[in-house]
Amino acid sequence: MINRLTITSGFKNHRSYLKDTFFTPPFRVADISEHRRDPALYLMVMSSSPGILDGDRYEISIDVETGSKLQLQTQSYQRLFNMQHGASQEQRITLHPGSTFSYVQHPVVPHENAIFKGKNFIEMADDCRLTFGEILTCGRKHSGEVFRYREFHNITEIRHGKKLLVKDNLLLQPGLIDMAATGQMEGYTHQGTLLHVSTGTPIDDDVADILHTLLEEEEGVALGITRPSAQVLAVRILGNGGEQLFSCLNRIAHYFWTLTPQTVNA
Repeated sequence: MINRLTITSGFKNHRSYLKDTFFTPPFRVADISEHRRDPALYLMVMSSSPGILDGDRYEISIDVETGSKLQLQTQSYQRLFNMQHGASQEQRITLHPGSTFSYVQHPVVPHENAIFKGKNFIEMADDCRLTFGEILTCGRKHSGEVFRYREFHNITEIRHGKKLLVKDNLLLQPGLIDMAATGQMEGYTHQGTLLHVSTGTPIDDDVADILHTLLEEEEGVALGITRPSAQVLAVRILGNGGEQLFSCLNRIAHYFWTLTPQTVNA
């Protein structure tokens, strides 16, 4: 089944607003903006489905227009059910000049025999800021389904014009590779990835130290931060609980969110 969602965040009179949205079941979009003095737009993607089923294809398009500042949230964990053939999701995100987009998604929970392929294509114009976070769990841990899924493959590409800024290619096949082995999960069960990209002001050299300090009291996690260029910062975190990693990525995203006031008028 093909399920579609499109969101366009506009900017007018110094405020971001939901300019247009289209969705098919099971999707819904809710405006959760709370403070009238906050010119940014806050949206939540909701779903009436218990999760992604065998044969499902999700097609998501997000357009953040010039000057707009959008924070997108998810409603709950995303379950990937038992499958024979697999399911897929493609997200295409476009940031226009002077825009900001922040999106940390709830953890993905792949059930036994789940097969999933995801692609995230993100196009950024000049003077944009992006924070994009995803979390993968080992499965239904408390039901004994630890790394019982068949395949999880997720690719994220972020471009500035025609230039590829960063590409993250995550492929896990627990039936073929020992997830506890060196170079794999090494005893952890959950992993999170957060990418922060700025095509305007370069990312400060001291940001990695700031983020380490922000999470220094977290117990039972392994954290790695890399800054491959002045425009890109990548965070990889391993742990044993989805809520803990979700909280960590949201704290990092909040740090970057507060650094990007909406100042451009379209």
